[in-house]
Amino acid sequence: MALHDFEIKTIEGGKEIDRFVRFPWQIYKDDPFWVPPLMRDVKFKLDRSRHPFFDHARMALFTACRGGRLLGRIAAVVDDRHNQFHDEHMGFFGMFECIRDYDVADALFSAAEGWCKEEGMDRIRGPVNLSMNDECGFLLEGFEASPVIMMPYNPRYYLEFCERYGFVKAKDLFAYLKAEVGVVGRIAKLVERVKKKEHVVVRPIDMRQFDREVAIIKEIYNSAWELNWGFVPMTPREMDLMAKELKPIAEPELVLIAEVNGQPVGVSISLPDYNQVLKRLNGRLGPINLLKFYYYRRKITGLRGVVFGLKKEYRRTGINVVMYYETEMRGARLGYRWCEMSWNLEDNHLINRFDEAIGGKLYKKYRIFEKAIA
Repeated sequence: MALHDFEIKTIEGGKEIDRFVRFPWQIYKDDPFWVPPLMRDVKFKLDRSRHPFFDHARMALFTACRGGRLLGRIAAVVDDRHNQFHDEHMGFFGMFECIRDYDVADALFSAAEGWCKEEGMDRIRGPVNLSMNDECGFLLEGFEASPVIMMPYNPRYYLEFCERYGFVKAKDLFAYLKAEVGVVGRIAKLVERVKKKEHVVVRPIDMRQFDREVAIIKEIYNSAWELNWGFVPMTPREMDLMAKELKPIAEPELVLIAEVNGQPVGVSISLPDYNQVLKRLNGRLGPINLLKFYYYRRKITGLRGVVFGLKKEYRRTGINVVMYYETEMRGARLGYRWCEMSWNLEDNHLINRFDEAIGGKLYKKYRIFEKAIA
């Protein structure tokens, strides 16, 4: 349909998908903090026939064009698994990118909202790319640093566009930075006391028993996060995909399982910040860039604490301190200098206080927006 001097198109595949995927290069071409994603990964994420997310979700993709030139893009998503789990009729938007023109943003938001309404939804939330298990939220504070692995980045004006359209804050997400890894001496005695009292052992993942270890992580992950706002349990196929994608980049020494009397009760996963490598690849992984990948991966300086959780009955036992201590000591031995702990819900006071107590500084905030569908 025509809007102003541009039009909104629904796209399906082929070259249109390629243009959809490449569009961010137009928005961020002069931004030193943006990290180009691997284009093949983005294409796979949007592949309805292959990606396991679409076993329980459906999606429409829209672009704004003027005379053949792309001005913006957006995805509209309905995740049946989310709506069943939370008893909602929630639609989502994601993959949003737009030139600095509110009329274009308004038309894209309207297209996503209209599609969600046609699908029977009564609210729309975002950005999520394409679920809460992926990158989500618009950067709200902390624009002076590049995002770490699997975290989003955007221009400031996206926030203004959301508010102007009528979106309101649904939830803020926090990211903490610990600028020095390995400074944990003052809690060493506490760790030993907890280990003896709770009979806890923290061990790294056994890569020789990878499938068994992934099954343990699946069970703890879905148990520890089930009451979190917006959380949707991953399906077995989604968990298997996540494990397959993370296996080549994970440090086995930093994928830790806590056991009490031999029974798994907690998991901590910290990943090297491969965004430091991706910044040098410009979205492609051909033969030359593959050499760059292997060269620069040895120069990664920091980590992201991606997963840190305990089964509910063990959350106030001090086992979290043991898991943190083991992560810090192992990270320092491997030569990492800093760690981002993200993302945390703004009202997850237990984990936020813990991150502050161990020396983390709240340095970035992200916002997820929501509105009633008109």
